[in-house]
Amino acid sequence: MEQLSSSKTSNISASPGSPPLASWVSTGLIPAVVLSFCFLLGVPGNIAVIILRPNWQHLSGLSQSLMLNLAISDLLTLLTLPLWIYTLLYSWTIGLVTCKLLAYIVYCGLYGSLLTVTALSVQRYLQVVQLQKWFDREGKKRMLVLLWLIAMVLSIPSLVVRQLTLDQHWTTCQSQFSSPAQQMTVLLLESLPGMISITVVVFAYISLHRKVNQAAFFNNPQTTRLVTSIIVTFFVLWMPYHITNMLGVAAISLNNDSLLKSCMDSWGIVGALVFVNSFLNPLLYAFASRNMCTVCQKRNMDTVVSAEACTSQI
Repeated sequence: MEQLSSSKTSNISASPGSPPLASWVSTGLIPAVVLSFCFLLGVPGNIAVIILRPNWQHLSGLSQSLMLNLAISDLLTLLTLPLWIYTLLYSWTIGLVTCKLLAYIVYCGLYGSLLTVTALSVQRYLQVVQLQKWFDREGKKRMLVLLWLIAMVLSIPSLVVRQLTLDQHWTTCQSQFSSPAQQMTVLLLESLPGMISITVVVFAYISLHRKVNQAAFFNNPQTTRLVTSIIVTFFVLWMPYHITNMLGVAAISLNNDSLLKSCMDSWGIVGALVFVNSFLNPLLYAFASRNMCTVCQKRNMDTVVSAEACTSQI
């Protein structure tokens, strides 16, 4: 884990845990194991989703585009993990430009995944409840372009604050800040979009469940488990990181060294958890659709909602 250089942030200070790819010097083994697990399972899973597109012929065009975008975002993030794992265990030896570029790519992938999951939840709620199409072909393209532009803009701070730091002959690629105000700003910029996305996802799925809870679709235990797993997984894997960031902001504001050190000890683990979501997404969003479409067909969902709405719900 990045080490606390002093009780106060001076001229240039290292973030104790600013992005999910912080430098885990003292606790590098555990995150390295978690990231290796994510890479080994997530890369094949997302490639399979992109190539096979399991049962996507029954999904709406927008659902197909969003799930493909989700798989691409997750794959983009996961493909960088071997380099991060190596540097966690053997120090950073591939230069400053690579440090900044890899961090930027990871953030683009994570934000792309986060925004896509949010868009999926909103789209499913609108399509099932409102029973109408919200985007034509050009509208889908514009939405995806806008999604990636937002992800790229949100990732810019990683290009600014990422630096190489030498500590006892160990080089790390970590965030460094010129002032506490800059550090707080970066932490807030990382966490606020994520917390908003989590709120939207939870609200959309809970509202959808309440809206059609009398329908056969949600009376089916498989569907209830799927919706619950989406909410719980998204919440459990993302919230610890954002909560730790907010505690870091509080520690800097209050000049609380004890709280800041606690955040330092936690950032490596909660950051690694974010990547677990990237290999679970294919299971939750793509491959689960095959079973759920069968459920819809057996339950004759066209009497409750349209067939397209039923399949887009998964």
